[in-house]
Amino acid sequence: MFDVLLALADKNGSLRMQDILARFSPPPDEETLLILCERLEEAGVEVTADVPERTRSPRPASTSAWRDLSLVNPDDTVGLYLLESCQHPLLTAEQEVELAQRMERGKAAEARLRAEGEVLDDATRRELEALVQDGREARRRLIESNYRLVISIAKRYEGRGVPLLDLIQEGNIGLMRAVEKFDYHLGYKFSTYATWWIRQAITRAIADQSRTIRVPVHMTERISEMKRVERQLSQELGREPTVEELASALNTTPEKVQQMIRVAQHPMSLETPVGDDGETNLSDFIEDDSSPSPLDHTSQHLLREELERVFASLHPREAQILRLRYGLKGGKGMTLEQVGQKYGLTRERIRQIEVEALRKLRHPSRSRRLRDFLA
Repeated sequence: MFDVLLALADKNGSLRMQDILARFSPPPDEETLLILCERLEEAGVEVTADVPERTRSPRPASTSAWRDLSLVNPDDTVGLYLLESCQHPLLTAEQEVELAQRMERGKAAEARLRAEGEVLDDATRRELEALVQDGREARRRLIESNYRLVISIAKRYEGRGVPLLDLIQEGNIGLMRAVEKFDYHLGYKFSTYATWWIRQAITRAIADQSRTIRVPVHMTERISEMKRVERQLSQELGREPTVEELASALNTTPEKVQQMIRVAQHPMSLETPVGDDGETNLSDFIEDDSSPSPLDHTSQHLLREELERVFASLHPREAQILRLRYGLKGGKGMTLEQVGQKYGLTRERIRQIEVEALRKLRHPSRSRRLRDFLA
């Protein structure tokens, strides 16, 4: 079945959820559907949820979530939320249709109130307002009754850089989108239709929130594909694959593989404690490449001292002009025009003084004192 779906994806460029479900009889449950979608995405197949999914299967994933949550410590804030979420009873397919019908009537009543509110009599207005309220109540119940589905899916994505409660909240947003888009007229089971929207919301949240520096979704998918290929090649070769081997398997260039490897790295805080004492941070072990090494710092200090001794043998004005011209004082060199204005001399006269001073510095009695610093 997996190979058939891969062939269909190669033909169409992507897979719709309807295409997947159409090849199962009876339709798969949520757990099977999630595993299949993950395998397809690892193979680089895009699965879209634009078309509602058809299924009539029960929802077994909720019972496993309830068993897991029964072990949660009631004193734990997260556990309390999960336990409270699981108090809402599950719905049958008939109840889901009934709630969807009530929502539909509520939306129709709300639209009529907006369009004809000013001309309606009080009795009709109260009747429509009651339908609107009933539709909202049906929507709330449909959402709350599927909290366990959100929890069971969110628990599969723990440990990926986003706290479990945040994953659940993102999954709830996906659940609400599924409620808004669900069309009971087509005969589709809501729980399986909502599964994809929940999973999509959670995976997008992981891509957006799990890193300090956000990585685009398409790059996240490419990195996941690279890691899958890397694991596969490691098993086949018995060693870690090279960048060139990864590039060949991914049908890309080594430069792009190197880029994906760099992007896949997670940044670490310089304030991360190191050791058991808690007094040492990671920053204490990171070299500052922008600062000179102790050897360079000492060499620069000795060079400045030697230059001052050499300049002391020159005429004070010659030494000062060299300092200004080459930025030895203030760190920024000055032009002949700027130095001339400072001394009230022409550019040519400043140039002559500079040439004469440099000639004196080249004399062996002075130059040998600086020659060792040129090595």
